[in-house]
Amino acid sequence: MQPETATASQSTAVSGTRLVALMVVLVLFSPLAIDIYLPALPAMAKEFAVDTTRVQDTVTWFMFSLGLGQLLAGPLADRFGRRPIALVGITIYALSAAMAYWAQTLDLLLLARLLQGFGACATSVAAFAAVRDSFGPERSGRMISYLNGAICFIPALAPILGSWLTHEFGWRSNFSFMAGFAIVAGSFIAISFKETRPADTNIEGSMISFERYMSVLREPVFLFHATLCMLAMAVILAYVTSAPVWLMMELGQDMGQFTIWFGINAALNILACMVAPKYMDRFGTRRTLKTGLILLIGAGAAMLALSNIAQAWAFMLPIFICSFGFAFVLGSSAGKALAPFGDRAGTAAALLGLFQMSGAGLMVSLTQRLDFTPPMLLTFQMWLVIPGLLILWSKVGRKWHTVAAN
Repeated sequence: MQPETATASQSTAVSGTRLVALMVVLVLFSPLAIDIYLPALPAMAKEFAVDTTRVQDTVTWFMFSLGLGQLLAGPLADRFGRRPIALVGITIYALSAAMAYWAQTLDLLLLARLLQGFGACATSVAAFAAVRDSFGPERSGRMISYLNGAICFIPALAPILGSWLTHEFGWRSNFSFMAGFAIVAGSFIAISFKETRPADTNIEGSMISFERYMSVLREPVFLFHATLCMLAMAVILAYVTSAPVWLMMELGQDMGQFTIWFGINAALNILACMVAPKYMDRFGTRRTLKTGLILLIGAGAAMLALSNIAQAWAFMLPIFICSFGFAFVLGSSAGKALAPFGDRAGTAAALLGLFQMSGAGLMVSLTQRLDFTPPMLLTFQMWLVIPGLLILWSKVGRKWHTVAAN
C-alpha cells in the first residue's frame, strides 16, 4: 500500500469513528428520557394519586411522539440537512425537560413528555440518516447495531443514576438532569457535527410530500422489516414500562434490587448488540433475523411457563433471552429497511421511526389496558412476531430479504 493511500485510509477510519461517536451522543437522548426515571414511577403515581397505568403513559406518550414527529423531522432533515435538525431537536428536548420538572399536574407532565418526544425524534432522525449517508446501505446495518450496543449503556447506568437522584432529590430531579444533559451534549454537537447530507439529495417540491412517503411505503422490503422492528420494539417497551410495577409493587423488590435486575439485562443488551454485527458478518442478515425471531418466540414460551412463579428471576430470565432476540431482529431489520433508499434516507428513517416508536407505543398503551398481568402482556407481545417468522420462511419472504439495495 502506498503511503498516500494508507494515510487516506487512516483518515477515513478516524472520520468514521468520530462520526459514530457523535451519532451515539445524538441517539442517547431517547433512551435517557425513558430509562432514567423508571425507578421513580411508583413515587410519581403516589404523588399524583393515580393508577400506575396513567404514569406509564409518560413513557408511551413520549414513544408515540418520538415516532410521529419523524414524519416532519425526516423531510426537514432532507431539506435543510442533518445538523440543523439535530440542534433544533436538542433545544426542544431541553425546554420540555424543564417543563416536566415544573409540572404540577399529570396532564401537564404528559404534555411535556409529548413535546420531549418530538425533540428526541429530531436527534434520532439526524443520527440514523447521517449513518446512512456516511456508510451506505450495507454497512449502515452493522453501524446501527453498534449504535444500539453503545446506547444500551443507558439502560444499564441510567436507572442507577435515577435511583440516586430520586432518593436524594425527588423524582423531578431526573428531568432537570435531562435538561442539563441536553445543554452539554448540544454544545458538543454544535461544535463537532459536520453536515453529511448528500449533495444530490432531492429537495424539490413540497417539503412534506405525500408521494415522497408513499414511495417508501410502496416498497415491500421496507414494510416487512419496519414492521418487524416495531414488533421487537413493542416487546422492549412493554418490559421497561411493566418491570418497575411488577418487580417493585407486586414482587416486593426495592429500588436498589430493581436497578440491579435492570442493569444485568442492560449489560446483556450491550453484549447482544455487539454480537449481532459479528453474527451478521458470519451468517448473513437473513439467518440473523431468523435466529432473533426464534429467540423472541422462545422467550415468550419461557415467560408463559414461569408466569406462576412469583420470583424476580422467573420474570427476568425470559427477558434475558428476549434481549438477544431484540438485538438480532433490530440489527438485521433496520439496515435492510433503509437499504433501498439513498436520496430519501431522511424520509425512510422517519417512517422507520414512526413504525418503531409510535407503532410500538400505541400497541403497548392499548394492550396495557387489557386484563393482562405483565408476564402475560410480555408473552402476548413476544408471540406477535410468529407471523413474521412464517413470512420469512416463505418464498415471498426470501425475496423481500434478498432484494439488492439501490
